[in-house]
Amino acid sequence: MLNHSIQNRHRALAATAVFSATLALLLGACGTPVVETGSGAVAGVPGAGGAVAAGVALAQTGKSPTPGTAASTRPAATQSAGSSASPVTKATKAATPTAGPTLRIGIKYEQPGVGFMADAGPTGLDVDVAAYVAWKLGYSPYDVDWVEVGSKNREKLLTTGVVDMVVASYSITPERRKDIDFAGPYLVAGQDILVRTDETRIKGVSDLRGKIICVVPGATSTDRILKLVGSKVRKIEEPQYADCVRHIINGEADALSTDDVILAGLAATNEFFGRVRLLGLQLAEEQYGIGLPPGSPGRCNLVNQALISMVEDGSWQRFIDRHTSATGYSPATYNNPPKPQPCD
Repeated sequence: MLNHSIQNRHRALAATAVFSATLALLLGACGTPVVETGSGAVAGVPGAGGAVAAGVALAQTGKSPTPGTAASTRPAATQSAGSSASPVTKATKAATPTAGPTLRIGIKYEQPGVGFMADAGPTGLDVDVAAYVAWKLGYSPYDVDWVEVGSKNREKLLTTGVVDMVVASYSITPERRKDIDFAGPYLVAGQDILVRTDETRIKGVSDLRGKIICVVPGATSTDRILKLVGSKVRKIEEPQYADCVRHIINGEADALSTDDVILAGLAATNEFFGRVRLLGLQLAEEQYGIGLPPGSPGRCNLVNQALISMVEDGSWQRFIDRHTSATGYSPATYNNPPKPQPCD
């Protein structure tokens, strides 16, 4: 049973107002309706901005202290362990797509631009994609719980039923397909290398030999870069990429290699902006998919249909632009947006 964080009553009331406005817009328009939230962020269905994600308006959630703990979008008055009731009015619920039980979505909390738990709630490309899919599956905003996942525990949280899906820069690989199902992909990222802005010695993979690289265990990009560099490298392990960037800035590590969209998001944060840079390499391709529990072909097909709609109605491009326009990053056009693969 997940431990739900109880929200401040005033925040809950503010969130309810945003939800009501957003749902009303959804009912009355077929395009990309938007509503200004109290904080100035734009919420919409689909296509929300700021810390309020697309597809569903997200409440103030509060950060979960450990992976596997949920941050619910339900107002405080309705949150309780195991509760799946939606506080949406009967009239609204009847007119929206069928609201169902809680949908527990695993996201990263420490990847700016991709999956990040900000003070105002979860934000990032993965959050927008996940929220859009939830909306297309018919879930009420109040029926989405956001659960922090890490690179090492995503399969476990899916196979043990802690989460219903994972949207967390989750690369589709044959090894992972043995344990879980994947929908998508929804993005093809490339692997790059991040260094300090004033670093002149490192221009490619071969220059990493003899250097110190920071890695995050459990990521496919970590395994790949270690194989490419070989044994002539020292490594520092951290659970979060942001910690690796801090090591680089402090001179404790020389480089970090992972997906370009993740690196670009980190480089664009206030903390790191102007202090690190990407080399602009394309070491490999990573197909980001939506992880599902094993034996989920029905839901996989529905998620794939939602991803196709996301591209066709322009939401995919809006999500990409929103979270990468300030970074100088843009996905390769020859393989993006990708077509979802058939479900097993």
